[in-house]
Amino acid sequence: MTVAALRARSIDALAAAGIESPEVDAELLIGHVLGLSRGQVQAKSITGTEVSEADSSTIEAAVDRRAAREPLQHITGRAPFRSLELAVGPGVFVPRPETEQVAQFAIDALLSAASERPIGVDLGTGSGAIALAMATEVPHAEVYGVEVSAAAFPWTARNFADSGGTNAHAVNADLADALPQLDGTVSVVISNPPYIPDDAIPRDPEVRLFDPTIALYGGADGLDVVRRVSQTARRLLHPGGTLVLEHGELQAAQIAALLAADGWHAIAGHRDLLGRDRATTALR
Repeated sequence: MTVAALRARSIDALAAAGIESPEVDAELLIGHVLGLSRGQVQAKSITGTEVSEADSSTIEAAVDRRAAREPLQHITGRAPFRSLELAVGPGVFVPRPETEQVAQFAIDALLSAASERPIGVDLGTGSGAIALAMATEVPHAEVYGVEVSAAAFPWTARNFADSGGTNAHAVNADLADALPQLDGTVSVVISNPPYIPDDAIPRDPEVRLFDPTIALYGGADGLDVVRRVSQTARRLLHPGGTLVLEHGELQAAQIAALLAADGWHAIAGHRDLLGRDRATTALR
């Protein structure tokens, strides 16, 4: 079978399954199996390049998995995040593109910190996406990624090891009492905590069926873990230190009130590229 025929068949199957970007996903799956970029897949579709029977079967199996709404990143085993490519799979939350913008607030705060060796902490780091972005983009910082989940932490540890950096540290601990040795010394704390209310059902099957529940649900109002993050961040940060929180688009007012009650200052909300409330920052 040719690349062009496989591409067309894959796009049709994914579109019929309700995948929002069937062309992109089809080309990424074909490229994953054949070791090609999306551009190379498109080029070989034009030139009539043929695919072996074994590779064709592997591609069709991957497309079937995606049509069943298994996340693309679980099938390829990789997830891009800013300049990074992370290993992901069952048990760990797949980093989202909108979190790249949220991470920028923490990176900017680390870059502007007065310390020669500022400390950044990512509470609930999952795959390590935010922590490793901070560590690689602010190489003079020391960064700690805290993850409690026994299912997620192997992915955390793998990505920290694969990064090759000496300034990034994976910590298997509950964020509520993590890193007491750093109390009062941290410049930036960031978290993308679970914030979906327990009785809410995510719309996307990829989220509902495959993302770990520990990374999704945050209690009756979705803010149980946010409350713990607020307390831990106040313990860890030095005066003037920055807190960055990602949250749901309808939670900005609640989180601002929560942070104000905890004594935070300069509380500010931030919208994502689609105009949705996405993050809140505050100063210790």
